[in-house]
Amino acid sequence: MESTLLPKTVKIVEVGPRDGLQNEATAIATATKVELIARLGKAGLKAIEATSFVSPKWVPQMADNAVVMRTIERLPGVAYPVLTPNLKGLEAALAAGAREVAVFGAASESFSQKNINCSIADSLKRFEPLLAAAEQAGVQVRGYVSCVLGCPYEGPVQPAAVAQVADTLFDMGCHEISLGDTIGVGTPEAAKRLIETVGARIPIDRIAGHYHDTYGMAIANIYASLQCGVTVFDASVAGLGGCPYAKGASGNVATEDVVYLLNGLGIATGIDLDALIDCSAWISAALGRSPASKVARARIGRTTPATEPS
Repeated sequence: MESTLLPKTVKIVEVGPRDGLQNEATAIATATKVELIARLGKAGLKAIEATSFVSPKWVPQMADNAVVMRTIERLPGVAYPVLTPNLKGLEAALAAGAREVAVFGAASESFSQKNINCSIADSLKRFEPLLAAAEQAGVQVRGYVSCVLGCPYEGPVQPAAVAQVADTLFDMGCHEISLGDTIGVGTPEAAKRLIETVGARIPIDRIAGHYHDTYGMAIANIYASLQCGVTVFDASVAGLGGCPYAKGASGNVATEDVVYLLNGLGIATGIDLDALIDCSAWISAALGRSPASKVARARIGRTTPATEPS
């Protein structure tokens, strides 16, 4: 499956406002979330995961989900997907104006049990009424698969197990399957084997890469995935985020670093890197830290946490 030709264009799904902020210990003002989404849109991102319609009991940071969705300015040509773990979440998301949603499963039984308190099979079964309702509402559903290259409880995960979950989600109606290296243990050859195995079950243009950067391998894994024909990648501005179920796991790969790579390869994204770096500096300052992005640090020239947003 490996291709010697790299794609001419790549789509980046920005997950910072949801995946990046959901585990922040300090409550973040709704206005800050709305401003972050606006800045990302102005920087050229065409898919911005805005929030998550999960129970505030489990993810209190996303308790203002409906307010965020009703407040954001929706730019033409920009999608604002949200996470919906069940039918109740979907109904709330639709009521708030969501037009694209996502569900999440896992390729590891232990992770599924500890994350959503059920088996992989049961988690997929729960999505059936959600997908049926979404189809009736004319809303696209994206499928996330966690722990595709390693599990904090089980260790290495076999590509065949990932392919089975991905194939099931695709057959159920998910238009795109995002393969998540949740704890960031993947390496390029492992990523290639994964893409080749999953790509034998579902079309390569329906696969997205979601790489965390715990061991500094995310950019290398993206390059390996590009060689396999993948053209959609998830990323988080300033490298925000992490995994509460994986000790030491850092956030998703920084969007700025991905755009820098793609620019260097001559691959179009439609994203203004300077505007993105400004956004990275702004949200990092709002959170009282420096960006995790190497590109942002190099451009900004700042290694100590900022004290207030610009």
